[in-house]
Amino acid sequence: MIFSASATSPDLVDLFAQFPPADDFPLVTPVAPDEVPPPFDGLLVHEHHMTVTVEAYHGDRVDVRVLNRHIAASHYSRKIVLELQHSRKRVLFGIVRVNLDYCSVPVCAAILSERTPFGRILIEHNVMRRIEPMVYLRVEAGPRQLAWFGSKEPRLLYGRLAYIHCDGQPAVELFEVVTA
Repeated sequence: MIFSASATSPDLVDLFAQFPPADDFPLVTPVAPDEVPPPFDGLLVHEHHMTVTVEAYHGDRVDVRVLNRHIAASHYSRKIVLELQHSRKRVLFGIVRVNLDYCSVPVCAAILSERTPFGRILIEHNVMRRIEPMVYLRVEAGPRQLAWFGSKEPRLLYGRLAYIHCDGQPAVELFEVVTA
């Protein structure tokens, strides 16, 4: 089943469309939170920043690698992977779209510098935030999706669509896929 946009969650098709030709759009199926198997459930089914969660799970800090970026009006989007600092293993693929109107000047500068994972920026700048997972997804990883993680072995992955509310505003749309 190909994912269709929901009025209550970020639009996955629209997030990918920012990065033409969007040829790595995955085949996804929405799943209930209790259908996300271990260890993916511990990595996804929560209301915490993925930066903190994957660092705790893997026992290492992560760095962000920006694969592509898109700026339109007051929105900044980036397609990224998070890599463990010591092994350089890729542990998360994501698309983040930020409404910069809801961010302070120092937060905007940190985001646009593309040197720091998004969650860490919000934490370091003490932005009042709430993560709101909307949809959990089973991702059938083909060659283009496996490339996100530098892998060739076919497998199922899991992800989520979420919002981050900053200072009470729905400032960020997220698509996140993790590997264990």
